[in-house]
Amino acid sequence: MTPGRPPPPPAPEPAPTADQATEDAMSNATTVSPAHSASTASTLITNIAALVTNDPSLGDGSPLGLIQDAAVVIEGDHVVWTGDQSKAPATDNRVDAGGRAVLPGFVDSHSHLVFAGDRTQEFNARMSGRAYSAGGIRTTVAATRAATDAELEAGLTRYLAEALRQGTTTFETKSGYGLTVEDEARALRIAAAHTDEVTYLGAHIVSPDYADDPAGYVSLVTGEMLDACAPYARWIDVFCEKGAFDGDQARAILTAGRAKGLHPRVHANQLSYGPGVQLAVELDAASADHCTHLTAEDVDALANSRTVATLLPGAEFSTRAEWPNARRLLDAGVTVALSTDCNPGSSFTSSVPFCIALAVRDMRMTPDEAVWSATAGGAAALRREDIGRLTPGAYADLILLDAPSHVHLAYRPGVPLVSGVWRRGARVA
Repeated sequence: MTPGRPPPPPAPEPAPTADQATEDAMSNATTVSPAHSASTASTLITNIAALVTNDPSLGDGSPLGLIQDAAVVIEGDHVVWTGDQSKAPATDNRVDAGGRAVLPGFVDSHSHLVFAGDRTQEFNARMSGRAYSAGGIRTTVAATRAATDAELEAGLTRYLAEALRQGTTTFETKSGYGLTVEDEARALRIAAAHTDEVTYLGAHIVSPDYADDPAGYVSLVTGEMLDACAPYARWIDVFCEKGAFDGDQARAILTAGRAKGLHPRVHANQLSYGPGVQLAVELDAASADHCTHLTAEDVDALANSRTVATLLPGAEFSTRAEWPNARRLLDAGVTVALSTDCNPGSSFTSSVPFCIALAVRDMRMTPDEAVWSATAGGAAALRREDIGRLTPGAYADLILLDAPSHVHLAYRPGVPLVSGVWRRGARVA
């Protein structure tokens, strides 16, 4: 659980887990035997200096469930045992972690990876203090519309491979750079070939084609565009902000999405105070993302809901904007996630370790809180319990650091510490 708040209930369709194993499970160790893995080879990862399980019933009893001198057993695509390495069961294969740290794969619960072009000139002007008159999101919309499906997919897979090398084993990604029925649907179709966590964001901004008719664009987003996009998506999102969509428009869009079986997420309170967070809580959104400008009522609403506050420090870094007050949220008992917000305009990074370092340095999170938020917190923002932790029954998504402790992710910023990545039980990096 996160400091001050338990995670939300499991997703509607959690990964299958099997029965708890025999009574000889030692203290500091648990084990199950997934039914699907009876004939699957098992692998022991041992000689782990520090293992982050995100199960407070294990190890040191902290939210990280930290076990020293630990081991993990994988069968098939699941974890089946964690505990003290001296008590590890026999397995078919063995991997020596060499006294390094192991933690769950990062869960990046907010990204925008289906796009074409970049906005280098915009970023350079912003960092140089110069005025820049190009179209921001509209620049990316034009490039994305002009790109072929193959070009969009090539970009997506490039950024996914980049993220995987840095330890991201689960990612969410959105549409939002097409803003026509055809372009939004193809973005989601391309994304759905690579992840189950796909979000329809037709309501990113009002399409340039409807600049003089925002009500007409809301009708399109809640009608024909939603019909075309819903088959490819799990989530629906809206940018609830001045200059994008107001509270009434956002409620109409999210309500229409729910009627089609999509669950809400909200870009909320990024640039100014507004109704986004309250709307997210009202509609039981899985997450309110950004959460930079919050009233006391907003914080209280989040603390008394299942809605996760997803913080995106890459955006503040890239725009020199005010940092979200993570300390205020955590002290109030709000569940917090950390994510990259990888996009070409305001946060062009796929590195969760970089975001962890920013959160610790500039958002006053502890290293433990930042690592939890980038793993179990991201899972909570996706209403998942089968990822973001290393306990029996969870997917075997884990990373090996070239360091003895997870604290090095913030202690050694910018250093490529991820030296091994397993996804669904297979080593992929």
